[in-house]
Amino acid sequence: MVDAVSKEASMSKFLEKKGEYEGGIEFSAGFRWQHWIRAIAIFALIATGFYIADPFITYQNVSAEPTRFLHAEIREWHIIFGFVMIGAVAYKLFLTLFTKEGKFERESVKDAFNIKLAIQQIGYYLLINKHPHTKGIYNPLQFWAYVGLYVFFIGIIVTGLALYAEVYHEGLGGALYGFAKFVETMFGGLAEVRYWHHLFMWGIIIVVFIHIYMAVYNAVFGKNGSMDAIFSGMKYEKEDH
Repeated sequence: MVDAVSKEASMSKFLEKKGEYEGGIEFSAGFRWQHWIRAIAIFALIATGFYIADPFITYQNVSAEPTRFLHAEIREWHIIFGFVMIGAVAYKLFLTLFTKEGKFERESVKDAFNIKLAIQQIGYYLLINKHPHTKGIYNPLQFWAYVGLYVFFIGIIVTGLALYAEVYHEGLGGALYGFAKFVETMFGGLAEVRYWHHLFMWGIIIVVFIHIYMAVYNAVFGKNGSMDAIFSGMKYEKEDH
């Protein structure tokens, strides 16, 4: 009996009970830091990426002197935030795939192909029924949205590194030059690499704004502190949830 209780406790996402609620640390400090670092990097990359694609800010007075490098500065910040995002994405993948903290994210795979659960989840979003029980953190719709998001992340990282190595031929750029040529050949030319880089960014933009909307939706209608947890790390919900 004690073993069964211990096993059940170890399977719980939460640490303690307070009255009719159970809760505790939902997200570690490392998880929360990577989330916000990645978020800042994404929005910085969106802003700088739009400028690089179509420079909408220019100096009023044209000068022949090589002293005005706004485009180069914006590109530099784009590269810096690009590597920041690569680090955050790599760290998140490590947490999900190889650590105890990512256990309940991995458990979500069990619900990924559950069509009945997906339909119930759609009903919840339409305010028709209650939130269904899931085995992991993510319901099927969330799971596939995050799978799509990381496909876009990997795509934009691969194409971004290829574009980086085509311009910077020393150091890391030189080390990645062979990889860049392989990617260029695979996509059918440098213009196509840049085109797909933009497409992957638009995919990320769409998923990110859906994510923000659904996070607010769940915070308002779910009333379980799911959005608060990404700030404080703590989450409480009723035991019957």
